Amino acid sequence: MAILTGSKNALKGVGFFLGGVLLTTIGFNAAVAVMAAGLLLSFCGTLVLPADMGRMKQKPAFSALFSKSRGINVLSLARFFLFGARDVWFVVALPVFLEAALGWRFWEVGGFMGLWVIGYGIVQGSAPALRRAWGQSAPPEVAAVRFWSAVLTAIPALMAMSLWREVGQPGVVVVAGLAAFGVVFAMNSSIHSYMILAYSDTDAVSLNVGFYYMANAAGRLVGTLLSGAMFLLGGMQACLWTSTALVAAAALVSSRLPAPLQRQRPTEASG
Repeated sequence: MAILTGSKNALKGVGFFLGGVLLTTIGFNAAVAVMAAGLLLSFCGTLVLPADMGRMKQKPAFSALFSKSRGINVLSLARFFLFGARDVWFVVALPVFLEAALGWRFWEVGGFMGLWVIGYGIVQGSAPALRRAWGQSAPPEVAAVRFWSAVLTAIPALMAMSLWREVGQPGVVVVAGLAAFGVVFAMNSSIHSYMILAYSDTDAVSLNVGFYYMANAAGRLVGTLLSGAMFLLGGMQACLWTSTALVAAAALVSSRLPAPLQRQRPTEASG
């Protein structure tokens, strides 16, 4: 699970590189056209896939899409706040801040954000190995979710205070803070992805994971909307304080997580 999610997110970083290059070389309209052509090629590739690939043998009722497990519901709510906390300053506010306040060019913004996403994916994929290197050979427990959420809460708060008190150059504060945020966020995300399997019954994994990632997508949507709104209201500081509040909410929700009923040791070992 750690390798799959980490490699998937690292691949996303390539998109930031390509976006920066396309904006610099051919402009926005042509870049969107290139993206459309790429999506068309992807669609053509799906036409040769097996017809029954990914199809469930029995179609579940709509009510079955919502988890009846307390652990999954609580973890999904924590995931909602966690990814809202990232996107509230990463998706809209950060690239605008780098370009407008620091004078970065498009390819520099795209390259930096691409490196961040790739690094985030590498840390996420390496999370099990990093835990073993720190002497934590057992699979993650609820305490690990709470610990990493608490650590993450401090980072955007420290960044916001540094910008408010003008401690150091704004560019240094944002770049260094983003690097620290990425490492701790990746550990949070990787442990969350393991815990969703630990809470799931074998015959309901796909439904539970789907519900969990639905909460993930909802958090990203809210975070993206707040990113633009808060940046207009109070700049990067407002976005960072909002991120702090959302991570704190994720940590608070995580305190209500029950102990998993089963352990998924083979999954953890595969990372």
